[in-house]
Amino acid sequence: MQLLDVREPSEHAEFNIGGKLLPLGKIVGMQIDDIEDWKDKEVICYCRSGNRSGQACQYLAMMGFNNTKNLSGGMIAWQKLK
Repeated sequence: MQLLDVREPSEHAEFNIGGKLLPLGKIVGMQIDDIEDWKDKEVICYCRSGNRSGQACQYLAMMGFNNTKNLSGGMIAWQKLK
């Protein structure tokens, strides 16, 4: 399983759970070289609320990623569980 943080660098710097940072804009722009070898792995995408990560899952699926999942509620929901 791979964790993919699709937030902006400033958001990631404030709080992160160790996922690889790749902002949604780079995914939309198909700048995914850093995660190309994740195509056959489970990829959990997350953002602040779950909206951007949902979009990231859709874009990644179109680019051949076979097992993407959106962290529902994003970091907002994750922090509430702690």
